[in-house]
Parts: sequence; C-alpha cells; structure tokens
Amino acid sequence: MPATLEDKLVVAISSRALFDLEEENRLFEAGDARAYMQLQLSRLEVPARPGVAFSLVRKLLAFNDPAQQRVEVVVLSRNDPVSGMRIFRSVREAGIKLERGVFTQGRDPFGYLRPLRAHLFLSANEADVREALAQGFPAARVLTESAQAGINHPDEVRIAFDGDAVLFSDEAEQVFQAQGLDAFQLHETDKAALPLPDGPFKPLLAALHRLQQASQAGMRIRTALVTARSAPAHERAIRTLMNWNIEVDEAMFLGGLPKGEFLREFEPDFFFDDQTTHVRSAARHVPAGHVSHGVANHPPPVR
Repeated sequence: MPATLEDKLVVAISSRALFDLEEENRLFEAGDARAYMQLQLSRLEVPARPGVAFSLVRKLLAFNDPAQQRVEVVVLSRNDPVSGMRIFRSVREAGIKLERGVFTQGRDPFGYLRPLRAHLFLSANEADVREALAQGFPAARVLTESAQAGINHPDEVRIAFDGDAVLFSDEAEQVFQAQGLDAFQLHETDKAALPLPDGPFKPLLAALHRLQQASQAGMRIRTALVTARSAPAHERAIRTLMNWNIEVDEAMFLGGLPKGEFLREFEPDFFFDDQTTHVRSAARHVPAGHVSHGVANHPPPVR
C-alpha cells in the first residue's frame, strides 16, 4: 500500500523547536549561510540537545506501535539539506522514530503544511507562524527560552490551551478589548447558551480527542483549559466544549491571574496562548508557544 497521512495526527515542526540550535541560529540570522552550513557540518557527529518541543514530540510518537502508526511528525525547516543530515542524526541518537523532513534553505516552508494536512505547526519563526495561522493551520511560535517539560508524567501527553483566540474565536476578546471587563461579562452572560465560534486550535483539540479515543497504547492525553475568564463568563466556554462533544480534563478560570504558577503545577508538555504576557509568564515554568491570532495581536486600525 502507498504511504499515507490519512487518519493520523500530523505535527510539522521546525528544527529549532525540536532541538536547541540557538548558537547555530545566530550565524543563520546574521546572514552568513555558508558559515552556518559549515558549523552544522562540523557538528554532524554531535547530537543537538533537546529543544522546547522535544518532550511533546517524543510522547506523541509513543502512541505509535508496530500494528498502527497514529502520529506522524515531520521536520519542516528553513535549514539547508546538509544541516538536515545533522537533524536526522540527532533524531536517531535521541531514540525517536521520525523519518520525514522538508528543508527549504531559507525559503518560506509553510506552503508544505497543506500536503502534510498538518494539525499543528511549531516554529521559532514568527512570520512563518503568522502565515500558517492565516492559512487556517494551528500554529504557534515556540519560545526557545522556555523551561523544559517536567519528567513526572512519562505516560501522559499534557497540553494546556488558552480559550479566547486559541480554542475559541476572538469574538468575546474583541468586546473586552473595545469595551472593558464589565461589557465582556455582560456579553458572555447574555450569550451563555450560544457556542463560541471555532478558534484556530479547535482542530488540534479535536484531533487529540480522536487520538485518545482510538489508542489502545499505554499513553494517554490530559488536556487543560487555562483561561483569564472567570464566573459568570466561564459558562459559555464550558457549553462550547459540550457542544463540540469534547471534554478537557481540567479547566482553570483565573480571572486575570498570572498563569505561570498554575501551569507549573499542571506540568504540561506544551502551553498555547495568544497573549504575550501570559506566554512569557508560562515560559518561566513550562514549554510555551505564542499563537499570534486575534484582536490582541492584530488590533483594528485607528479611525
């Protein structure tokens, strides 16, 4: 049978999100492509250290077994093919089964998300992430300075999501930004029975839900909604998830409190948020990514 990505959860990831390549990347960003390539070639036998998203990838791949491959991870990188050799050697040394990669030597890589049918794109490149989101793919800019994931839950993939502008649309966030908290609470109370429109990460949450239901492996998925909402605005968020027939394992309605310390207790392998303040707070404790979507990242023009 021909190879196919059908019925798999597909993650596309840049080399810097998967491995710690910050030293090498400084040469790349300085515009010295030849020196960058030579450095990577000189380190061909030196495995790169795990990066911010390594734990997430390793655990997701643990859902695969010889009978069925449920997860596919593909390196999608601005690196050159020579540097790609080091990436695959680092993958081999890390003991994870990752076979596919696309290396574009500095050109935009996000166009390949469509044939990959990716459920998630993780990259350290802000422009690539924005373009992927604009094309309708769940995507986040990995904060390479984030803390590494913990080791206390080896048999669980733990993922935490913000609500508005991440799992849900930014409809309610627009009200908050334009009119303030009181208007936001009134708006959400009046519309409590009306599900929120889908946000950019709803497809990923749905794919994780399907993976959990289909898997007979020893791994499981634990999800958390970690939101600045508080009562009474909590109800619309919960009812939206019920309407989707998707359950999250934990929900934290923090009413604007900093999220970092709560995430430290949850210990996710990754956290997604559209607000840079929350992402930075989280990154001190857990792997975190910025979802550059919604009114907080694209404010309406001043008239």
